[in-house]
Formats: sequence, C-alpha cells, structure tokens
Amino acid sequence: MFNYLLSLFSNDMGIDLGTASVLVYIKGQDIVLREPSVVAMERDTKKVLAIGIEAKRMLGKTPANITAVRPLRNGVIADFEATERMIRYFIKKVHSRRSLLHPRVVIGVPSGITEVERRAVRESAEQAGAREVFLIEEPMAAAIGAGIPIQEPEGSMIVDIGGGTTEVAVISLGGMVVAKSLGIAGDEMDEAIVQYFRRKYNLIVGDNTAEDVKMKVGSVYPLEKEMTMDVKGRDQVTGLPKTVKITSEEVRSALSDPVKAIIEVVKNTLEETPAEIAADLVDRGIILSGGGSLIKGLPELLARETELPVNLADDPLTCVARGTGIYLEELDNIKNSKKNNF
Repeated sequence: MFNYLLSLFSNDMGIDLGTASVLVYIKGQDIVLREPSVVAMERDTKKVLAIGIEAKRMLGKTPANITAVRPLRNGVIADFEATERMIRYFIKKVHSRRSLLHPRVVIGVPSGITEVERRAVRESAEQAGAREVFLIEEPMAAAIGAGIPIQEPEGSMIVDIGGGTTEVAVISLGGMVVAKSLGIAGDEMDEAIVQYFRRKYNLIVGDNTAEDVKMKVGSVYPLEKEMTMDVKGRDQVTGLPKTVKITSEEVRSALSDPVKAIIEVVKNTLEETPAEIAADLVDRGIILSGGGSLIKGLPELLARETELPVNLADDPLTCVARGTGIYLEELDNIKNSKKNNF
C-alpha cells in the first residue's frame, strides 16, 4: 500500500536511453521529452554547458576548451559521469517541481549488454535521483510499444534499428525466443557516408551533415525517382569550404556495408527460430522500429531478402519509449501478481 501511495505522488517515467537520443515517457502523460544524447562540457573543469538539443548544435563546432560528447556508445555507457548528468538533467526537466518524491524509472537497454553494463545503467539512474530503477530489454520494449501482442502463443519478430545498436528478436508467450544485438545501426550509417565523401570527393563533413544526407536522400532500395542534394564541407586537399552534389544512388552505395550487416543478423535470427514460430512469421511478418528503420526502401529490401512481409511500426521513433511506459503502467500489477504467486 505504501508503494502504491508513493506512485500516486511521483512522476514515474520510462526512458529510452538511446545512443542518438533520449525519449522520456511520464506515467499518465505519454512522451514528454525527445532530445539528442549529447553533453557539452568545459574540457578542464568538466562543467556542463549544455545538454540535449543545445549540445548537439555544438558537435564539431566547439573551441579547444569545450568538448561536446555522446556519453553512450553502441547502446551502453561510455562516459559514466556525463551519462549521470544527462539523466539527472532530463529527470529534473520533466519531473513535477510540486512532487517531493523521486520517480521510479524504467530504462530500455540492449539485449546483448553485460551484467556490468546493466549495473552501470542502474547506478547512473540512481545517482541521478531515481527511487527505483527497472531495466527492460529494448527489443521487448519496442515490441510492446509497437502494439505487438507479445503474450500470444504465436511468434512475432521485431527489428529495432536505433543509433548505436540493431536489436532483433522473435517473441512468443511474453518472452524472447531468439534475440540478437548488433553494434551497427544509424551511427554506422552516418560514418559510412562520412567516409564515402572522404574517399570520392576529398570532402570532410561532420556527423550532423551525414545524418542530414541520410534522412533526406538516403535509400537502400532503388527509388521511383532518384534524388540529389548539395552537401557542404571542407576540402581535404585545399582546406577550403566546398560544395558537392550527391545523388541518392551514391548514398545507397555508401550505405551498402552497414545495411548488409543488418540484413545478415536478421537472417541469422530467422535461421535459429523454431519451425513452429517461423511458420507464424510467414503470416505475421516483421515489424521495423527505431529511427534507423525510417531510411527509404528498408522495408522493401528486407522483404525481398527474407521473403516475409515487412511493415513499419506506427511512429517507429517512439516504440521503445512507449514500451517502457506501458511496462511502467503495469509495474504494480506485475508486483501484485508475483506476490500472489507465492
């Protein structure tokens, strides 16, 4: 009863703690925050200057005494102190000032992380002010957020392509029958574009520019009408500013290696799926979620490679966050159910 009363007066939250961005779901309010996972600090004093949107604008543009960093890499914490400050900032930003209670927090984590990495996520959130911390694996959270009926005795497949990891899972009866985590996703696609510009045009561009190219003219499957885009950067030879015109066919070529790796992990997961569940997938197909799934032509390419129906989830960017929120809403029911079973 005491825990129930606490939950009534605290703004419990679900967090999609992604490599590229953080989304926060507040119990009873839906998603209330979506900001980049970037922290800008003074290099010597470690004083935080900006977090989120303002910090991302500084990427690649900071003077020598300021550093803008992504504190998470491949879905796990690379900089514990910066991650703690980032989580504390977001909790403070969305938590009601009228509430004196620390929130319970549900955080989505990659399925392949180690126990040490799990502990780092949990401790980071606790240091940032969470009362209780619960971890849920991202593919399960994405499936819940995508509206997949995970409790049914029929197989479903989710492919969640985030910034740092691609999570693939086959789910049945509320559990993951097969799950794989790949450290290649949206960030690797951006890096592939950066390297392509260096090789072909001797043009140096930043991560933000590469991401912009990926989203505007990037594709992984032939388009009905191919596109072009002017891209600005610095000439590697002369050191002067330079503009080149890029085509969607060129971007498709640049993205071929990371996309092949993602398709390969999907196929490997299917090969390990039990026959009865694989039969379910013939009808139910594959659901795509995460920001990386928004690249043009991915459903068509994956459908061709797997010979299964492939569909984008509704609002793919928010699936993990919504899944943590739904799990959060059910926490008390889950706890009560466990108590009744003993």
